[in-house]
Parts: sequence; C-alpha cells; structure tokens
Amino acid sequence: MQRKRASRLTAAALALALAVLASSALKADAAPRHDRTYYESRGDVVWEVPGNEKVLALTFDDGPDPQNTPAILDLLKQYHARATFFTIGRKVRENPELAKRQVSEGHELANHTYTHRFLGPSSTQERIREEVSKTQKIIFETTGQTSRLFRPPGGVFTDVVLAEVKKERLQTVMWSWHQDTKDWARPGVGRIVRKVLRNARNGDIVLLHDYVNGSTQTVDALKIILPELQKLGYRFVTVSELMGHSKAVW
Repeated sequence: MQRKRASRLTAAALALALAVLASSALKADAAPRHDRTYYESRGDVVWEVPGNEKVLALTFDDGPDPQNTPAILDLLKQYHARATFFTIGRKVRENPELAKRQVSEGHELANHTYTHRFLGPSSTQERIREEVSKTQKIIFETTGQTSRLFRPPGGVFTDVVLAEVKKERLQTVMWSWHQDTKDWARPGVGRIVRKVLRNARNGDIVLLHDYVNGSTQTVDALKIILPELQKLGYRFVTVSELMGHSKAVW
C-alpha cells in the first residue's frame, strides 16, 4: 500500500515538473530573445529612420479622442504637417467622423489594437490575431484606408506578436528612444517641449498621445514644438513617408 502511494506521489510530482517545464518553455518561446539590433537588421521592427533629409514623424497613440484629436488636427493643418495616428479600433468605432477627418486631411491611421490590451507572453495567438484584425477591419470600413503599420500597446511585444502582425502584412513601428515624451504621465508642457526640441534628429519617430485623460499638455506643447522645429528646417511626414525616404528596404 505504501509502495503504491509513493509511486503515485512520484508520478504526480513528475507530471507537475513536466508541466512547469512545458509552461516555461512556451513562455520562453513567446518572449523576445533578441535585442534591438537583431530586430532592426531583419526589418521586423522600426525605431527610427536616420537619413540626410530634415524630416521626422510625429506619432500619436490611443485616439481618436473627441477633446484632443480635433485640436491636434487643427495645429497640424496650420503648420502643413502630416502625422501618423496609432489608433485604437474601439475608439475608431466610437468616433468615426474623427477617423475620417484624419484621413481626409492627409494623415495616416495605424493599428494600435482594438482594446489597448498589452500583448505580453501570456497573450494567445487567437487574442493577438483578434486585437489586430478587428482594428484593421474597422479602420478600412470607416475610412477606406488600409493600415500598413502596427504599434503594440506599451511597446510590449513578443516574437509571437511579430509573427502574427506579419500575417496581416503590417510593419511593427516603435519610436526613437530619445523621443519618448512620456506625455501620458502629464510631465508638464515645458518638459514635453524640451524633450522633443533638444533631441531632434533627422529621421526621428516622436512618441506623443492624442488621448491623455483630462490633460491638454500635448496640445499645448505642440503649439511650441511645431513652429520651433519648422524654424530649424524640419518637415513633418507620416511614418510610411519617412520609411520611403530611407534607402533601406522594409
């Protein structure tokens, strides 16, 4: 009797150990195994597009938002600037007229998932696929524009995420590390402005947000950033246009 019980306990412990190992292996397989250089060299992820021309791309995440997006569009129009909006599919559905305006004024709509769920190692392929494909569908149905770019919420991605995004024929785009304004944290207009102006380089991809709950700091900062960068000779293009200025093949 004791032998049988010991045998069962041993078998149970072995099964548990195997399950833990299998789970760890799956998570290890899902998590990024490489550094930025690896992903850039393969063209899997774009952080910036250095070049000789004085162009940069302003990008706005988490909209469209009824308060901030119209104000940002007004400023972009005033300074003849084009931008890329990494939109949340659910918000496009809720604010279709804003999405249509963005496209009609020459801006680019890109995929930022449907619900802004972080796509970490625990995200299944089905969940990733749903978040991305639903957003593709709503952007096209609303505006007639097919999104070409994807940015993962929070900048969180895995090799599995990159593989699923490629199936949708999307290019994953992050942002220049020196141009992370952290405007979502409401750091103050001055800090946002200084971050962008002091670090401006050819081919930058600047990270901003057209939705920060209860804050207009991004809008107020743009009132300074846009004219100052123009004085320095910069032009504002979409991310797709920025990539077109590079000799690299994406």
